[in-house]
Amino acid sequence: MTASSPAINFHQLAFEAGKIFTPGSPLNERELFAGRSDQVAQIIGAISQKGYHAVLYGDRGVGKTSLSNVLIEFLEDVGQHTMVMPRVNCDASDDFSSLWRKVLRDVSLSKTQQGVGFTAKPIELNEDVLDLLPEQVAPDDVRRAISHLSDQFSMVIIFDEFDRLKNPITTVMMADTIKSLSDHAVDATIMLIGVADSVDALVGEHQSIERALVQVKLPRMSQAEVEQIITKGTAKLGLTIKHDALKEISALSQGLPYVTHLISLHACRAALNRQSLDLTLTDVQTGVRNSLSQWQQSVITTYHTATHSHQPEHLFREVLAACALAVPDATGYFTAASVRHPLRVITGKTYDIPNFARHLNEFTKTERGAILQRTGETRKIRYRFSSPLIKPYIIMRSVADGLLTRKKMEVIEREG
Repeated sequence: MTASSPAINFHQLAFEAGKIFTPGSPLNERELFAGRSDQVAQIIGAISQKGYHAVLYGDRGVGKTSLSNVLIEFLEDVGQHTMVMPRVNCDASDDFSSLWRKVLRDVSLSKTQQGVGFTAKPIELNEDVLDLLPEQVAPDDVRRAISHLSDQFSMVIIFDEFDRLKNPITTVMMADTIKSLSDHAVDATIMLIGVADSVDALVGEHQSIERALVQVKLPRMSQAEVEQIITKGTAKLGLTIKHDALKEISALSQGLPYVTHLISLHACRAALNRQSLDLTLTDVQTGVRNSLSQWQQSVITTYHTATHSHQPEHLFREVLAACALAVPDATGYFTAASVRHPLRVITGKTYDIPNFARHLNEFTKTERGAILQRTGETRKIRYRFSSPLIKPYIIMRSVADGLLTRKKMEVIEREG
């Protein structure tokens, strides 16, 4: 469906696309949320049982905050209509006291007090819970305050970006709080959100709380889940999407919702800019080019630092693209041997490991932006990207620069 109908305001639709595909902020609408049913079920299972708490962890950009934003609606589906869900974002300056003051500053208790005189009506009073806490908050102060609140309503208390906390004492005190709430069977659930390392720090050194924690890993999205995000969003805008365009966005997304939203937003706007409601592969290609300039500046700078060279025949771009398509293990690490096949497909030439081992080593150095991390000793060396958002940028940039095509990516996937 195209063009000329005056009933279609393409400029307005392009504006609305920014509300549906939201790479700049986590998703808040259940209607546009896709997949993650297993992880949602695990979290709700923890909330339903006294004494259990939850840790949601995974790579950056996989949608942890978006899941927590729509959790209240999933709880309403199972009959929890009176749940109170305060949430805070942790930052490097926080300590235990400041975190709990953030949580409780907007929470109040109501109680009824009899008025003065025989005929006086009862008076409703509100009491700020923050007033119940001392200046320096201890785990038992939190346990008492939360117990007091749980007499009136159930609570899920969410601490997002838990890995940003720098003070190890804060982590110890949070572990003590979880143990205390669990031991006293308080009707409240603490939910911590962070990257995998923060779970290790919490559980590894405080094994006594492990039995009280439901650890939920949020992996990268499956192809079906990514495609669900795209089709839900385009349908809400009244757009149709061609099969090859859908597959292209899905492949480039690398299972990261952030990337899916970013490409989809610019692809939709490319279609609407030419006054069409049919999103095609050409629109996706335009969207990819436009997306590259909207990426986090730190990623763009790191890529440029890693691939810049005054030597005209250098292989930095090609080797880095091959790294992005190398098959990793469960922890995200890949070997030099796994780079060899993608590099052959990308360049059309066969390179042995010694021909590009220098490149891999340089990618771990500050002079090249430390775009890769390295672990292991000789003959057992493995690499992984320093940020999960770098990998899809490399792939998209390689596509835009003509190094990669969809056909080459399919060959690498099929034969890898």
